[in-house]
Amino acid sequence: MPSGEIIAIGTELLLGEIQDTNTAYLARVFRDLGIDLYRTTIVGDNYERISQSIREAMTRSQIILTTGGLGPTIDDPTRKAIAHAVNVELEYRPELWEQIENRFQRFGRQPTANNRRQAYIPTGAVVIENSVGTAPAFFFDTGSNLIVSLPGVPLEMVNILQISVIPFLRNKFQLNEIIKTYLLRTAGVGESQVDEWIEDLETLNNPTVGLSAHPGIIDIRVTAKANSPEQADQMIAVLVADIRRRVGPAIFGVQNETLEHVTLERLATYNWRLSILECGLDGAISKRLIHAGLPPEQTLSIGHLCDQDENEPLAKKHRLKSRANVSLAAAFFPGQVQQNLSLSLITPNGTFAIDRSYGGPPANGATWAVNTSLDFIRRNIP
Repeated sequence: MPSGEIIAIGTELLLGEIQDTNTAYLARVFRDLGIDLYRTTIVGDNYERISQSIREAMTRSQIILTTGGLGPTIDDPTRKAIAHAVNVELEYRPELWEQIENRFQRFGRQPTANNRRQAYIPTGAVVIENSVGTAPAFFFDTGSNLIVSLPGVPLEMVNILQISVIPFLRNKFQLNEIIKTYLLRTAGVGESQVDEWIEDLETLNNPTVGLSAHPGIIDIRVTAKANSPEQADQMIAVLVADIRRRVGPAIFGVQNETLEHVTLERLATYNWRLSILECGLDGAISKRLIHAGLPPEQTLSIGHLCDQDENEPLAKKHRLKSRANVSLAAAFFPGQVQQNLSLSLITPNGTFAIDRSYGGPPANGATWAVNTSLDFIRRNIP
C-alpha cells in the first residue's frame, strides 16, 4: 500500500478566510483507494515554503498531492516551487497556451498576458487537462515519488481527480486494496472509561480502533484495510461485535446517527409523546429535537430562572399540560470552572433523576448538557 501526503496551498487558508474543504475530500479519496495518508499540510503562497514542504514530503511518501497556487497571478507560485523541489526548470508548453486561449474564447473573452504564466510547468511534467477551468494540472514522476498538482477551486479539483487522477493512480500503483471505516457512537460515559474497556483493541494493526471525543459523545472508529469491500466489512463486523459486548448500552448508534433521532425513534416505538421543559440552555435541547421531528408545541424554554429542586414538580406539571407520556425537565447552571446539569424524567415506567457536572472547556458546556439530556431520555426508555 503506497503512502501519500496532501499539501493545500493558499495564504487565504492560513488566514482563515476560506475553509479548506479540499483536504477533507482528498483524504476520503485516499482512504477509498487504499492509500495510507501520512500527513496533511497547509502552506501559504510562499515559493520557498511550498518547495520545502514538497521536499520534506518526498522523504516520507510516494504520492504527494497539492491543491492551489496554479492561477495566473504572482501569488500563485506552485508551478515554480515544484520545479525547484525536483531540481528542474519551468518550460513553456505551446499546447497549454492554446488550450487556455480556446477556453477564454468559448466564454467570449480574451486571456490577459499573465494567463500565459499558466502555460509554464516543470520540465518533464505530464499535463492533465482541465476541462472546467484555465489552470492546467500536471503529474511529475521522479521515479521514487509522484507529485500531482491540482487547482484549488473545488469544482475543478474534483473534476480532474475523478476523470484523470484516480484512474491513473489505480493503474500505476495497482491499487486493489480499500480502506473502510465504521463508527460506533457512545454517550453517557467519558473517554477514559471507553478507553479502559477497549484499550487492548486500540493496539491492533488491522483493523485499527481509535477514539474521537466530543462534548457528551465518544465515537469509536474501526478501520479496516482489505482487498474488497466485503472482506473489509467482515473484518469490521468481528471487531464491532466484540466492542458491543464490552461497551454495551453506552452505544447509542452507528455512523451518522444522532442522539436526537435515536431518542425520537425509541419514543415512536411505544407511540409516546415527549414534552421538554428546560432552563439555562436557551432552548437548545428543544431545538435539536424539533429539528429531528418533535412538534414545537411540546417544548418550553424558561430561560435562566430555574432551581434544580423544582425540576420534578415542573416536569409533572408540563407533562400534564402537554398531555405527554414522557416529560423531561432540565436545569443547566453554567460556570467558568464547573458546569452543572440537573435532570428529571417522568415516564410511564417511573421517575428518574440525575445531577451531572462538567469540567471541560466552558464553551462546550451547553453542547455537553444537551447530549447528556438526550442520552438520559434514551437510556430510560426500554
